Amino acid sequence: MARILLAEDDDGLRNVLAAALRKAGHRVDAVGCGRSGYARVQILRYDLLLADVVMPGMDGIELARRAGARWPGIRVMFITGFAAVALSPRNEPPAGARVMSKPFHLNDLARQVEDVLAAEPTPQG
Repeated sequence: MARILLAEDDDGLRNVLAAALRKAGHRVDAVGCGRSGYARVQILRYDLLLADVVMPGMDGIELARRAGARWPGIRVMFITGFAAVALSPRNEPPAGARVMSKPFHLNDLARQVEDVLAAEPTPQG
């Protein structure tokens, strides 16, 4: 069982993903924006940050950078419907981050989460 921070601005998707991850046995804190996620990582250590790349205010990549600075070794996984646009050389995700493009099947998400959690943590930089 892992402690997961889920940051997704779409309420419906956030609720579905949180429920699926809880059903898989994880402890999940779900937030609707990067700023709320950042507030959470200031007080709690997470095994995995699962964040939408494109969110208003603080995007998922900035949240991952800040989470990695606070908790080196946190595993990071992004979900996005805009991978080609959002992930550019100027806006590179942290080393070792996994990216899943929407739409995806919940079983695929659960499998990817388990893979990321089983992998050795990559130092954030």
